[in-house]
Amino acid sequence: MKKLIFTTALATIVFGLQAQKQKITTTDTFKVSGNCGMCEKRIEAAASKVKGVDKADWDAEKGIMILTYDLGETSVESVQKAIAEVGHDTEKVKADDKVYSKLPGCCQYNRL
Repeated sequence: MKKLIFTTALATIVFGLQAQKQKITTTDTFKVSGNCGMCEKRIEAAASKVKGVDKADWDAEKGIMILTYDLGETSVESVQKAIAEVGHDTEKVKADDKVYSKLPGCCQYNRL
């Protein structure tokens, strides 16, 4: 009987741990400032380096990032910070002026 109770308890713990590790994927969109294909590569690369990001697709014409990520590993805010660190303003995070000024001329956009 003790063996059955122990086995049941162990199985419950194992299944509970596996349930906690399940990926909770979501997709969000937000604005990112930029101009060209070089911007697109830089923006998408910065977003993709954030742990938990599954897909980062920036539309240069619309200036919109479509981000698919694991809610348990990252947040939109973390991704926006990473993008700002490479010189591109987002809806919530402005890039440092020194970083922005180092962008190639074609990548420097009108800042508000």
